[in-house]
Amino acid sequence: MDEEVFNISIRKFLKMVGVSSQREIEQAVAKAVADGAIKGSESFPARMTLEVAGLKLNVPFDGEIKLQ
Repeated sequence: MDEEVFNISIRKFLKMVGVSSQREIEQAVAKAVADGAIKGSESFPARMTLEVAGLKLNVPFDGEIKLQ
């Protein structure tokens, strides 16, 4: 195993997930505010699951998205 290739691959994957996830959340919040579904002062529980089927890895991460 090439540690450098492995680490770079993980970092690229996590960066893509982070940037894409942030964009999706921002768009969902903007739409919900525009539609009047939320006020913009709420907090939302959030869950992300990391799955790597080939490694039999399935790990949930729980957190909170705060709008204020």
